[in-house]
Amino acid sequence: MRWSFNGPRLWICVLAFCSTCTAQAGPQLRAPTEENDTYCFGCPGDTHIGPHPRSAAELVQLARSHSPLLRQAIEGTYPPKALELGRVWSGRLHEFFFAVRASARPRIVLDDQPGPQMQSLEGTDLWYAIAYIERLGALHDFHYQLEAKNFGGSSYNMVAFSDLSYPVGGAVRGQISAKQTVASKIYDGVKNDYWVYIPAGYDPKTPAALMVFLDGGNFLARQGGSRILDAIDNLIYLKKIPMMLLVFLDPGKIAESARGPALDRAREFAESRHSTLDQTIRSIQEDAVTDTYPRLLRDELLPEIAAHYHLRKDGYSHAIAGISSGGLAAFNAGWQLPDAFSRVLCGVSSFTSVQWKTGFAGTEGGQDYPDKVLQEQHRNIRVWLQGGSADIESDQFGSWALNNVRLANALKLKSYDFHFSFGKGGHGPEQVEAQFPAEMTWLWRDYDPSGAKQVFEIEPAEKTKPPFRVAITNRDAN
Repeated sequence: MRWSFNGPRLWICVLAFCSTCTAQAGPQLRAPTEENDTYCFGCPGDTHIGPHPRSAAELVQLARSHSPLLRQAIEGTYPPKALELGRVWSGRLHEFFFAVRASARPRIVLDDQPGPQMQSLEGTDLWYAIAYIERLGALHDFHYQLEAKNFGGSSYNMVAFSDLSYPVGGAVRGQISAKQTVASKIYDGVKNDYWVYIPAGYDPKTPAALMVFLDGGNFLARQGGSRILDAIDNLIYLKKIPMMLLVFLDPGKIAESARGPALDRAREFAESRHSTLDQTIRSIQEDAVTDTYPRLLRDELLPEIAAHYHLRKDGYSHAIAGISSGGLAAFNAGWQLPDAFSRVLCGVSSFTSVQWKTGFAGTEGGQDYPDKVLQEQHRNIRVWLQGGSADIESDQFGSWALNNVRLANALKLKSYDFHFSFGKGGHGPEQVEAQFPAEMTWLWRDYDPSGAKQVFEIEPAEKTKPPFRVAITNRDAN
């Protein structure tokens, strides 16, 4: 499965789609300034872009002062159709601004609780409200009610970022290298693009830790893009994580003219699943439960990075992260090659049968990992696992949500050093993004740059807790 940040630098489109099928859309963002805080849930293409967007702070200030410019600001910030549907909001830290068109005063419901009273803009059908969101670093939800009917909202994809996801005073931005390409011999000439993040203060004389982000091009845009880079700047500056280089690796691609037995089989596979060749190559690399893609990372990518930067060579100092199919690939890399990648971050991961018995992945699929953890030799890895109850249910590949719960329980029962974060969100990066400072701090806790090894053990507090249990909340199960 795939999600992506799509489009120009000044906005986010978060989509979730399979290598073979489409799924649900997530929030999209438009902000041409440093205030990347205006969102539209489910808006396709560029239809969510307002002509003159304002930041959340500006909208809140205009609303509190009852400014006559508020109408112009709302209409300039949000697209007309999304405003009518009630799918837009703006927020920074605790303060959020909501606006909607309605024939009468709607009620806003926040996290299943009544929200503030909607205020009218005289002479219009516009309504607005300012809300205080208490919990940061988490996903929230809202919707409207009018005449006893619900409409609009965010489907638990409204992120309240913590302060560590915004630029912190004193933190200096790291730099992103020019795009590079690794041409794989393992994959018969498939080419993966990548970029390297070089933190402020990096000293080429001192070897640095390393973290690989799969589908990495999605994380590069600061303006209207991911908050990952701002968080990394802050965490390194505050010494919550070690000095490290980040490698943002994109899925592999092949030229239409390229030929070879493996590539011809990939084309046949793409046709059989009605997917593009690029989607198929990504799935072959990331959804396969083999050591092939991990070997590309260890034996082809890392030597290229090491030729230009001074890297730590120990797996103790290497981490890997991914979302969706990239989440499965990150876990698979840690599982197959724990001496190369000992710290793993995976979100809404595709522990499902996307590449089960396909000819590219042998007889195992992502859905087998809970049983592999229970039955196979213990790996020395530390894992942050994230899932959401509204993730995909596929009649072809299985349940994303339940298989993440199964894997969490397997890790728990086998005393792995793991953390499981399970929210109400769908198949997108929002919860991973919301919790990213906490995730990174947890993954790199107790890191000792003078050492090269550590036996990862289940945390004492986690050891005392029971396994995770499932409750059905969306229908009668009697």
